[in-house]
Amino acid sequence: MLEGVVGKKVGTTHIFSEGHQIQVTVIKAGKCYVTQRKTMDKDGYDAVQLGFGEKKPARTKRPLKGHFEKAGTPCFYHLVEFSGEELDNYKPGQEISCADVFRVGDIVDVSGRSKGKGFQGVVKRWKFRGGPASHGSMHGRTPGSIGQSSDPSKVFKGMKMAGHMGAEKRTVQNLEVVGINKDEDIMLVKGSVPGSVNSVIVLKKAIKKR
Repeated sequence: MLEGVVGKKVGTTHIFSEGHQIQVTVIKAGKCYVTQRKTMDKDGYDAVQLGFGEKKPARTKRPLKGHFEKAGTPCFYHLVEFSGEELDNYKPGQEISCADVFRVGDIVDVSGRSKGKGFQGVVKRWKFRGGPASHGSMHGRTPGSIGQSSDPSKVFKGMKMAGHMGAEKRTVQNLEVVGINKDEDIMLVKGSVPGSVNSVIVLKKAIKKR
């Protein structure tokens, strides 16, 4: 069985379970299609390549278009590889749903690209305290000293300074699957996941809970 699927973040809501309100993230996980079967003999490792997010053939470059035609699938924006067990059961062109991989109660790791915040200062980016806000200190939200005088005459790498924030790959581990709608390919995952609405995310069976 495959270890995961590709999906799209729909939004957040809440459900009631045993008298308790639970905050959940709604994920459109599928439909995915098998576009290639990687084998140890040919590729050096075993995996299944899944395509997600259909796009028009006119927007697809010719090498990829031939790749999809060989698999007998539509063209896709996203291709992700997954490992697993008994991968020989998966054939190119086969349709994969979230219900084929996960069950209610499973623990998953969810990866996505976090929301971009643009260029931010040290107070928001690194949680600096800032300086006094009174008596004309003129310090405010500035970072303070960053140099080391004439020795070593440089700023060390990794210094916490203002810069680009967000838009990085992030993984949230050990989230529980609390609901699956097979007909709509909808999953409900307890808690929050990285990314904005309609962003692409990857769901895998949790590593630390195996």
